[in-house]
Amino acid sequence: MGKGCLTASKYFLFLFNLIFFLFGAVVMGFGLWLLLDNQSFIVVLNNSTAVKVSCYILIGVGAFSMLLGFLGCLGAIYEIRCLLGLYFTCLLLILIAQITAGALMYFQKDTLNEEMSKIVTKVLDNYPGNNSTTEQAWDFIQRNMECCGWSGRMDWSGNMVIVNSSQLLFPCSCQNISLVSGNFSDSGFCEAQTPDWPVYDVGCASSVESWLLTNIGVVLGICLGVALIELLGMILSICLCRNIHTEDYTKVPKY
Repeated sequence: MGKGCLTASKYFLFLFNLIFFLFGAVVMGFGLWLLLDNQSFIVVLNNSTAVKVSCYILIGVGAFSMLLGFLGCLGAIYEIRCLLGLYFTCLLLILIAQITAGALMYFQKDTLNEEMSKIVTKVLDNYPGNNSTTEQAWDFIQRNMECCGWSGRMDWSGNMVIVNSSQLLFPCSCQNISLVSGNFSDSGFCEAQTPDWPVYDVGCASSVESWLLTNIGVVLGICLGVALIELLGMILSICLCRNIHTEDYTKVPKY
């Protein structure tokens, strides 16, 4: 490889790692947002250890990506072979982990849906209508996705407030606005005039699935884009590593 190509590879790899560092910051920020934002879906699933662990994994992956990006930048700009080799190995492991995680999610999607249904049913059964943080999050989901329950409106049949009330109560956030007129509440419980609640028929699981199907091209495009960027980084790092014959550690700043 000529000196010009080597220099170009070095700076391309530096730029790639700068982007990778920023990507890690975004992922870590997303994980923190899921944990800390009162309106996020994680609030509804606050009894699920698995979902919380997933958020911590996102934060860990983001932090690791930032560290990896920093090491890659350092290895590229100062031409340190051991750092470039370590960088290549870590990228390879990340790529394998991503493929494995994607395959597990695809083949275990029925189990994941079942687990999600159990968690949400427990939330709905204990929904007291006090406008708590968890309730606000679930009301927000039902209102904006125009759905009711996880599988359907019958998920609310075990709610203790509805069961023990002498009135015909239903969750206000489920209310189908095309079936009612006048002012109406968007949280807590509302009173129905008939046993047939004026609510959305579709469950939120179907709404989430419809959203995913509608945006499947975007989701796949992002996944393929990330995989291609990682492959590019691996190719650049291994090429640069193979063409660095001597390492000048005097270039590395000493602190």
